[in-house]
Amino acid sequence: MSAILQLKELLDKKAAWYNHPDFIETDPISIPHAFAKKQDKEIAGLFAAVLAWGNRKTIINKCRELMQRMDNSPYEFIKHHQESDLKQLLGFKHRTFQETDLLYFVAFLHHHYQQHDSLEQAFLPDDPAALQSQDVGPHLDSFHRYFFSLPYAPRRTRKHIPTPARQSACKRLAMYLRWMVRRDQQGVDFGLWQKIKPAQLICPCDVHVVRTSLRLGLLQKEQVNWRAAVSLTAQLRLLDPNDPVRYDFALFGMGLESRYGS
Repeated sequence: MSAILQLKELLDKKAAWYNHPDFIETDPISIPHAFAKKQDKEIAGLFAAVLAWGNRKTIINKCRELMQRMDNSPYEFIKHHQESDLKQLLGFKHRTFQETDLLYFVAFLHHHYQQHDSLEQAFLPDDPAALQSQDVGPHLDSFHRYFFSLPYAPRRTRKHIPTPARQSACKRLAMYLRWMVRRDQQGVDFGLWQKIKPAQLICPCDVHVVRTSLRLGLLQKEQVNWRAAVSLTAQLRLLDPNDPVRYDFALFGMGLESRYGS
């Protein structure tokens, strides 16, 4: 058996093992899974992805706290809150994400949902050709420009919404897009969005994915930026052109196994 077929067999097996409903409970994706309405999933998912920094248990607890501050109805809160309701958000903090950032996120989301019924539109480039790009780089660039287009956007909040234009790997937004775009029968990812294709997704390059990718020869350097994320995804497309990012489950899970000596 050739090396690439052996690699595919290994990653297919591991992807099937981790792409399973049992994965949800201990992952930040559990936050949007707590909701039924599409817009609630979009909003809860965006916050869960942006706050996915550090210990996973802490991330999940902080996200649950944030949802409680929004009365466990994030879309209703975003769309219809009064200024006095924003007092419920004051004092929220997770690492470098503070109340100033949160209040701007709420303002942006309110602005967006006044005009659109889905957050997918926020990630769609104006250029029709860019919609058909090989990967979601143009979509993430477009989202970054749109997100900070409001005149009162705080400069400090820019650290929480990266862009490929600055060579960021955009791992949290790449993860968010995986959640919203990928669709299969396993029940982990949501597949809510139709205009972005699974084939365009970029693999989220977190520490576990990078560790495994280096070990398997899918990455050559530990330094992770947009170029590395694109390169890794290109390797995964050789194994599955239509859904390369399903191997995120395999690479992440194998990274956890390595960490804990499994």
